[in-house]
Amino acid sequence: MATSTPSPAASAPTKRGRVRIPYPPDQVGGLPGGLGIEVYDGVGAPPTEHDGVDFYVLPYTFDPTPLRVLAEMPQVRVVQTLTAGFEHVLPYLPPGAVLANGRGIHEASTAELAIALTLASLRGVPAFVRGQDSGEWLAGFYPALADKTVLILGYGAIGEAVDRRLAGFEAEVVRVARTARTTADGAPVRGLAELPGLLPAADVVILTTPLTDDTRGLVDAAFLARMRDGALLVNVSRGPVVDTKALLAELASGRITAALDVTDPEPLPADHPLRYAPGVLISPHVGGSSSAFLPRALQLIRRQVTAWAAGEPLANIVAGPGATGAAASGE
Repeated sequence: MATSTPSPAASAPTKRGRVRIPYPPDQVGGLPGGLGIEVYDGVGAPPTEHDGVDFYVLPYTFDPTPLRVLAEMPQVRVVQTLTAGFEHVLPYLPPGAVLANGRGIHEASTAELAIALTLASLRGVPAFVRGQDSGEWLAGFYPALADKTVLILGYGAIGEAVDRRLAGFEAEVVRVARTARTTADGAPVRGLAELPGLLPAADVVILTTPLTDDTRGLVDAAFLARMRDGALLVNVSRGPVVDTKALLAELASGRITAALDVTDPEPLPADHPLRYAPGVLISPHVGGSSSAFLPRALQLIRRQVTAWAAGEPLANIVAGPGATGAAASGE
């Protein structure tokens, strides 16, 4: 759907221009006046006129059409994605444009799924579902999350959200980020250089790292070999962070298990061996796709457009002018 309408009157902005968003202005609410608001939801045909579009909020879709439209928008100054990951946008980003990601939208939902996948895998829920279908009664003892050591790799906003949700499970949490630091409450975050020595002690490794040149293939054969026997790998980041061939070899040996919301390739073909590997639980990349998404997405759009219109700094800048260090790495 592509429509154009003036935004409701509000405080006068210092900037005038066209703003393209994926939701109607009255649904977003609170947008400043004086802007030409255009709606493109990524479902219907895209607009054919792009001159004067200064601020473009990408629709939340796996369809590449909204990205390809960027090639016809050389004047756009701000591109706002509603995804936490942003590597898919970089090849389309016009020179001089700022890219901001969806930090603040997906943390709650993705962290919930990370915990759900962890618990389901440890407690044998996939086997219970199959047993219910087949009439089997699979009684017995199963691993608990309690007393486990959980390593969170990629301690950014989503990693922090996972950490908060682990607080009640009586597990020891080890935090790893690109560089070492201390959290606001004094907890240590280890640097990536320490990872090889930390992996052998982890019962569960949860991947929440963004996909960058440094993290692509990070979980390779050497990484997996350092994981302790019986460990669980949980991936809610991006599929290419994990070397699929190396993971398949470890799963086939039965030495580790895995719970994956993201895979490489993706979508995973129906006949892909990862679907049938022992000890693997797969969800179809739904970490951010929950009822928590829309209210947070609308809030971010409202906040970012309002800041831009007033000439104030934008949040979440990950590429282009103003992107530095941890922001550009997603941590």
